[in-house]
Amino acid sequence: MNPEYLGLILLAALLSGIFVGFPIAFTLIILALVFGYIGFGGIVFDLMVFQTIGMMKEETLAAVPLFIFMGHVLERAGLMERLFRSFQFILAPVRGSLYLGVLLTATIFATATGIIGASVTVMGLMAAPVMIKAGYDAKLSAGVIAAGGTLGILIPPSVMLVVMGPVLGVSVIQLFAAAIIPGVLLSTLYMVYAMARSFINPKLGPPLPLEERATSFWQIAKEFVGGIVPLGAIIFAALGSIIFGLATPTEAAAMGAFGACVLTALYGRLTLPVVREAAHKTLQTSSMVLFLAVASNVYGAVFTRLGTGTMIANGLLALPVPPLVLMAMLMGVIFLLGWPLEWPAIVLIFLPIFLPVVQGLKVDLVWFGTLVAVNLQTAFLSPPVAMAAYYLKAVAPKWELREIYRGMFDFMILQVIGLALVFFFPQIALWLPGVLFGR
Repeated sequence: MNPEYLGLILLAALLSGIFVGFPIAFTLIILALVFGYIGFGGIVFDLMVFQTIGMMKEETLAAVPLFIFMGHVLERAGLMERLFRSFQFILAPVRGSLYLGVLLTATIFATATGIIGASVTVMGLMAAPVMIKAGYDAKLSAGVIAAGGTLGILIPPSVMLVVMGPVLGVSVIQLFAAAIIPGVLLSTLYMVYAMARSFINPKLGPPLPLEERATSFWQIAKEFVGGIVPLGAIIFAALGSIIFGLATPTEAAAMGAFGACVLTALYGRLTLPVVREAAHKTLQTSSMVLFLAVASNVYGAVFTRLGTGTMIANGLLALPVPPLVLMAMLMGVIFLLGWPLEWPAIVLIFLPIFLPVVQGLKVDLVWFGTLVAVNLQTAFLSPPVAMAAYYLKAVAPKWELREIYRGMFDFMILQVIGLALVFFFPQIALWLPGVLFGR
């Protein structure tokens, strides 16, 4: 059989295995070995060893467990609660103040951690009871918490961008710089939408009752300074040092993880159970992402050696459509893949397949990576996976799952609008890297 067609069968077998529910990493390795052996014999085993060693030498990926650990430790420090409470006190007389407080808190906290589950869970625990008590609309409240919590997957230091950089062959630092403005843009769209609906219909988000407001200016100042100053130090250590060229992503991740431990210790919350739980969760997530990275690297090498990637790229590039239309088609495929699959599978398996097409179109890979990152954020807001909905339901059982889904749908539309803006106006993503790095 022609090797290119054997590769198509390999791709179909992978998709079938994923949708049936087989573990993705093991499916990748087994299929790569079986089809590689059929296609070019025992050399596939040597290929697997060299690809694994090559992936292990990728220093940037060492930042993944460090950023994840930093996020889990900061979750325990109580900074998000203090920051939210300060916004709650400052904005109390305003309609929809809790919506605005949640989104401001989530945006600021996203620059310190890229852990979606932790952000949505903590935001749900602290904001949902207050929103329910204040009579806020359940659907809009759920949408705000879920959408705000998912900003961490886009706004640096994002674990997804750390993983995406080596896959695309671009600098993680430039991806970080490119994702900042789109992340803030999405946050602004969320805020404008929530506040506009609250002002049009005050019943959706009434001002807070007097008993929920601050008793003095000093109470507000204490909560705000206590929440923002330590968090600002962590943000500079983890993100500022990268953007301004003071440290590599791995070094900055180590600084951020150390700073998170020190800060949590100063707040008196760094106990042995906290460290053990953070380390355990870090091990779980890192193992999943990095093992999948190795498996997809082996799969991609076999797929490429069979020549199927080149055949697909040439076929797509030969289509009689403008480059922008072809890019829109790729974004549509990634959007659809985001419904059943989570971001590691898409970044590590399907991006390498699309990459030759993007390179053939001579598209800026930093812009393409930012588009993919914005696109994949919808994976946390779109059913049937929509992991943010399950995180939120676990901590806010009074809200029905259908209410959470309905609220998230509106923000998924806003997400698509944000994606369209970055798609048609590339400078939204490329301006900051150009200023900082002279691109």
